[in-house]
Amino acid sequence: MRYVCVLLISLSGLLLSGQSVGPNPPSELQVLQSREIQLAKQEIERVTDLVNAGALPRIRLEEAEQKLADAQDEVILSRTLYGEMPVKNLTEEMADEMVAAAQRRVERQTKKIEETQKLITQGVLPQVAINPLQDELQMRTMNLNLAHSRAKLMGELIALNRYELSMKALQAATHVEPYTDYTMHSMVHYSGNGMLLGTNDLHQLETSFAKRFEHPLPISADGQTATHNVLGFDHRGRVDVAVNPTDPEGMWLRHYLEAKGVPYYAFMRAIPGKATGAHIHIGPGSMKLHNAD
Repeated sequence: MRYVCVLLISLSGLLLSGQSVGPNPPSELQVLQSREIQLAKQEIERVTDLVNAGALPRIRLEEAEQKLADAQDEVILSRTLYGEMPVKNLTEEMADEMVAAAQRRVERQTKKIEETQKLITQGVLPQVAINPLQDELQMRTMNLNLAHSRAKLMGELIALNRYELSMKALQAATHVEPYTDYTMHSMVHYSGNGMLLGTNDLHQLETSFAKRFEHPLPISADGQTATHNVLGFDHRGRVDVAVNPTDPEGMWLRHYLEAKGVPYYAFMRAIPGKATGAHIHIGPGSMKLHNAD
């Protein structure tokens, strides 16, 4: 049970460690683990020499290698499963590494129990020799289950962090600054990239607008309409939105379009032959229709 309390604390710590922290000196546990790995490597060198000399069976070398691998995986779990870290430092690769390390430790312990059981069956070891191994397997299995749970939590926190960052970027791109001179003009034109608004782009705009103002985007014309036929304009691929360009909704829409390079015409009032009232025309200017005759 050496890491259970630490683990329960660190799981809640994931939710609280959103702020960056400075580098900390190695903990006592990290120092001990580093020392354990170093000793395991030295033991492999010693056993290798003895195996090559014929003084020890090769199985002893395999046991030493398994002990080193166990120690290395324990370091991974100490960093990812038992430890705390800021949410912004979490990655999917880290979660995968954590689960894989816990899984390997379970598999090694299971293999060790199987080998010990064979020796017990052969009468080489007493039955009680398997008890501590089973206790260790139970602990490792519990850690594997906790690793899966924490990996799921890490995935949710990573997704939440990415969403918050994307929302901050969108808010920065569509931030509305006060305009005092726009009311002096009847129309404002933003040329942008000169491209028409695609269907997916329009859906994204409608979603963003609804989230911001809690009501649908007031589209007054999507493509060609009878009004545009009367005015003699080819309005295909263009969208008209019934908002005043100087109101908060209109100013937000203009900033949104500018952030994405979408061209628009912002009409402050009705203009004979061009606009029947205040609105924002999304897309390049409408071309004049030509009669078939």
